[in-house]
Amino acid sequence: MTVSVQSLQFADTREAADLAAFLGRLLHYDRAAAVRLQAGGGALAVFGRPPSFEVLAIRAVRLRDPYAFDVTVSAGELLESLEESAGSGVLPAPVTGPPWTGVLPPRGGWQEQPGLPGPVALGTAVSEAVTEFRTRDGALPEERRTRAERDLIGRDIWSRTVGGTELPLRAVHAAQALGFLRGAPGFPVALLATGAWLRLRTPYGSIALRRAGAAGGLGTLAVSVGG
Repeated sequence: MTVSVQSLQFADTREAADLAAFLGRLLHYDRAAAVRLQAGGGALAVFGRPPSFEVLAIRAVRLRDPYAFDVTVSAGELLESLEESAGSGVLPAPVTGPPWTGVLPPRGGWQEQPGLPGPVALGTAVSEAVTEFRTRDGALPEERRTRAERDLIGRDIWSRTVGGTELPLRAVHAAQALGFLRGAPGFPVALLATGAWLRLRTPYGSIALRRAGAAGGLGTLAVSVGG
């Protein structure tokens, strides 16, 4: 597709820095990562999929001007274009996106779900799970120390649900790894659901994923500042 906008002007330098940090974390997990960008009004939603977690990560940033576009680009090229000190960047040429870029959460209908622990408890749950993984991995006899055995341990641990919700622990792990679980202990976190989708929302970004056993489908998540 053709995108007429070539330059990006962010609301301030911190918005550009936050986007750069998010892209850097995505690239840590996939050096060839692509991101889908949806701009509407004065906000830009950036969607990525870190392969280690099998979730969608969403980071919203504020723009200085009312852009409007929907395009998939290289995360690395977008990161390289950012001038954090100037609060600006350049929109890279579009790329053919991986399949996940066509399957985004729906725009509306999100309802908050009960049972989600607070941010401190979520962080503790991830730390305990990492410790358990290392302990179980270290206890494997040499002949069973394979990728397949480690994957089995990982699936057992990270598929567990959090609190009284359907949210798998891997979604919380992804939120922590991507910098979405940080700040003061009392910062707000929420679990939202609509149709086949779940969404862990924090002030720094969101993690979205389909419920276990959900069929495929297409949709578009509304662009909004604050994740």
